[in-house]
Amino acid sequence: MFTSLRLTCCFLLACIYTAHPTEAQEVSPGEKSLPMKGESLLFNGDEAFIITPSKTDELTPWVWYAPTLPGLPQQAELWMFERFINAGIAVAGIDVGESFGSPSGTEKYSAFYDYLTSSRRFSKRPILLARSRGGLMLYNWAAEHAESVGGIAGIYPVCNLTSYPGLDRAKAAYGMDLERLRAELQRHNPIDRLQKLAEADVPIFHIHGDDDAVVPVSYTHLRAHETSRAISYAGFSLKTGGG
Repeated sequence: MFTSLRLTCCFLLACIYTAHPTEAQEVSPGEKSLPMKGESLLFNGDEAFIITPSKTDELTPWVWYAPTLPGLPQQAELWMFERFINAGIAVAGIDVGESFGSPSGTEKYSAFYDYLTSSRRFSKRPILLARSRGGLMLYNWAAEHAESVGGIAGIYPVCNLTSYPGLDRAKAAYGMDLERLRAELQRHNPIDRLQKLAEADVPIFHIHGDDDAVVPVSYTHLRAHETSRAISYAGFSLKTGGG
């Protein structure tokens, strides 16, 4: 477990240090519990968090964590978050519910990004840290904002709506019936939207177990690898016997 986290941390740190006026937002104190000291806030009514180092550069480098949901991030992320903070890197995330990468969720992501990069002076090219179904959220946002992504790291990330949560469950989040979502799947499925990330040379690194029954690696990574050969710095670590 620690070896995988170290690989992810090293990738994120490397990306951050090599990567390149908004509408009024409603911001108030939040009540989210965090694995370490940080700021909990309500952003346009949605729970969000920001964990910042004591000293930063003029623009704060940061890692964008997803999914931010009740109970997430959790204590398991503490080891990794501490290393980001100690390296002068902030961590932030926003709870957009079980949006599964839908346009309603990515719109909220864009508003949060605008707030952090303007009002909080965060870097305009964060590193996206996608854990599990956070992959659906972050990859679909990244596909529409490739120029604003410094890199992507995934910890068993979901990249295929058909593997999780399944189209029947996802259809409500997308505001479609099952037939329409199937017909328009390539417009919304992360593994079918990698071309702009490839064109922008966005580095990607995934860690995944080969025995994951919920997010089968064959659904997520093998096809993603076939469609991302143009990505210059793609990396993939497969853990044998891992879930």
